[in-house]
Amino acid sequence: MRTRVTPAAGAAVMATGIVSVGLHLAGADRLSAALLLVAIVLWALLGAVFLARLAGDRPEWTREAVTPPALTGVAATGVLGTRIALGGGHALAGAALAVAAALWAALIVGVVRGLRGRLPGAAELVTVSTQALAVLGGTLAAVAGARWLLWPASVLLAVGLVLYVRVLVRFDYGQLRTGRGDHWVIGGAVAISALAASKLAAATAPAGAVRWETGADGLARGVTAVLLAVALGWYAVLVVCEIRWPRLSYDVRRWSTVFPLGMTAAATISAGTVLKAGRLTSLGEVLLWPAVAVWAVVAVGALRHLPALLKPGAP
Repeated sequence: MRTRVTPAAGAAVMATGIVSVGLHLAGADRLSAALLLVAIVLWALLGAVFLARLAGDRPEWTREAVTPPALTGVAATGVLGTRIALGGGHALAGAALAVAAALWAALIVGVVRGLRGRLPGAAELVTVSTQALAVLGGTLAAVAGARWLLWPASVLLAVGLVLYVRVLVRFDYGQLRTGRGDHWVIGGAVAISALAASKLAAATAPAGAVRWETGADGLARGVTAVLLAVALGWYAVLVVCEIRWPRLSYDVRRWSTVFPLGMTAAATISAGTVLKAGRLTSLGEVLLWPAVAVWAVVAVGALRHLPALLKPGAP
């Protein structure tokens, strides 16, 4: 028996996970741990739903598997793995990386092939999922000394940037006025790219957990700075668009608004650390609390709509 849960619901795990990461980076560990627990429960529940769909309705699962929202599972697993790695669970984070990488390899080609015509912001999930692997790989390289992950993470960062440009040139800018929440991913994809670059910078810095060839950390810091500037620019544009064209009703796609808010904050804090720019770190901490507030508002909306979401029947 089907429910109305779609792959887009995976953005709830992405959003909750990255806000947990941001809170950890800002030192709010108790709240971070609480949200991590929520994210893990959501990840398990949604995973069970989609595995049941795979077993019971293969044609529908196959149709969903070639759409960008299918990649929320990859991104969610990568973000959770990153938070777990930051908390010291290196073995579990490594397992999350293996699962996310397998999902990404199975899905990414089909999704990219299906990108046609004018594209919504959600199409940038091809970038977000790719960079989620780079972030987790870079994090494990930095905190667990897994040097061998540096090259794969660097390649994934580059691939993610190529995918970002591919979607950007076909992005429907009308989504800035009419999008229901997932238009924010156009900015969140740059923010997670900046976070990936900052993790590589941290891993390759001379004072980091591992060393890489001379000059790699400087290149990673430069890429971090450029990508963060673009991400902050998108953040400002998207906020202005929300003020100009308010969209206040609940939509499951609003989780894809929370994710870029939290990701921009986390990327700014991380970049401030690797660039040794205290003002950036402070800015990231300031940006974190709007993300927490919007997370709470969207969570309340989701709880209010939960009975309809779980009602059996076609979406």
